Amino acid sequence: MLLASFTLRNIELLFSSDLELNSRSFVIEGFLKTIHGQQCGTWGKERLASQLENDLQHLREKDCAQSGTAQEIEVDAQNLVTDDVVVVEGEMATISCRVKNNDDSVIQLLNPSRQTIYFREVRPLKDNRFQLVNFSSSELRVSLSNVSLVDEGKYVCQLYTDPPQEAFATITVLVPPETPTIDANKDVVNEGEEVEFTCSTTGSKPAAVIKWLKGDQELEESTSNFEEDPKEEKLFNVTSKLVLQVSRLDDGLPVTCQVEHPAVKDLQTIKDLQAQRYLDVQYKPQVQVTVSYPQGPTREGDTLALTCIANGKPQPALMWQRLDEKMPERANVSVENLVLESLNKSDNGTYRCKAFNDIGESYDDYLLYVYDVLTTPIPTTTTITATNIPTISEATSPTAEPSAHDSRAGTEVPGSVDHAVIGGVVAVVVFAILCLLIVLGRYFARHKGTYFTHEAKGADDAADADTAIINAEGGQNSSDEKKEYFI
Repeated sequence: MLLASFTLRNIELLFSSDLELNSRSFVIEGFLKTIHGQQCGTWGKERLASQLENDLQHLREKDCAQSGTAQEIEVDAQNLVTDDVVVVEGEMATISCRVKNNDDSVIQLLNPSRQTIYFREVRPLKDNRFQLVNFSSSELRVSLSNVSLVDEGKYVCQLYTDPPQEAFATITVLVPPETPTIDANKDVVNEGEEVEFTCSTTGSKPAAVIKWLKGDQELEESTSNFEEDPKEEKLFNVTSKLVLQVSRLDDGLPVTCQVEHPAVKDLQTIKDLQAQRYLDVQYKPQVQVTVSYPQGPTREGDTLALTCIANGKPQPALMWQRLDEKMPERANVSVENLVLESLNKSDNGTYRCKAFNDIGESYDDYLLYVYDVLTTPIPTTTTITATNIPTISEATSPTAEPSAHDSRAGTEVPGSVDHAVIGGVVAVVVFAILCLLIVLGRYFARHKGTYFTHEAKGADDAADADTAIINAEGGQNSSDEKKEYFI
């Protein structure tokens, strides 16, 4: 009854108003589609449809009769405007039909099926989700609550001028994705191996985007694909895969699958759209031997305490051994600790801590050298200025890999002069003196010889000594000068 009174009232409005024939035809077409879409009695629907169809035929015949004699009328620029609407499923959308230059023309809103939602301020469509927000001569604004995918489409704003004007408002419905799920092809991974993660989310529009994070680091090495949901058209299911090569540093880190979508703006909802899986990485041990005591050189009579620190997964087992020799009977071994009391030179050697688990084994060595007991007295009357001397480590850094077989340089530099050092210095001095004596002896030997004086010249040809002297330099001419007289 309400629909019939509405239709008859608006028919009277049409024929009594100043609407042009084309505009009246548009209105009646909208009414006809609206009537056929209502759930009313068959008799009432047929009666209203028949009446409106007769009126429509009458208007078309009248329009054709006038069009033969009417002159062309200049069409004004588009006077009707509206906006597209993007809305999240379940929320409210608002459609606004606006007239830029008010000329008291009738405004009507139609749905994508061309059914009249509102004619002026009257709603002929029986859908209570549509509500009038504002009606004036310059605007028709309608809200649609609890929007769903079936409401998506192109809505028509009509302005009944001559000719009629139309503007289209497209409603786009966004559907947020479901909470993602994450799976891995391995629960436990050995260091250096690869693990594949799969993240899936369903029922989104448009297709969601999946990001991967390891800890706080975003990862780029992933592949994604999406397909339409077989149960619901327009919705998409998205799957992303990540292949990750792990190291011991990755153990315990979370791998996060995070879904991004334009329908999700709230921070809490963003947190809900992610899934995590923690890495369980097994790796062979890392070993380091440290010296607990003594802090300086190891000397006879001292106690040596070594500690073996091993890190691995599963937890490694430890074993102490002495390379190439038997462990001293005085050695006290308790898992990670090795203690040697009353050191002597027979304890010299390489001591190794070996750690092993199901993944592999590693070791670290300590080279022990026992020095003599310090006996040199320290002067008490001499002032010594302290000087910073670099400390030499008792041990090298631990081996990163068992295959490296790095040995530990455990030799210590004594803090005071040792007997061996004194003996070495004396030997060097004695050797230098011997070398000097040898050099001097060879020098004197090379400069040894015989020489003659002037008085001895000609002695080889003289019969006696007197004649030799006379025959010396100067010969007979100087014999008078060389004469000697004996009394």
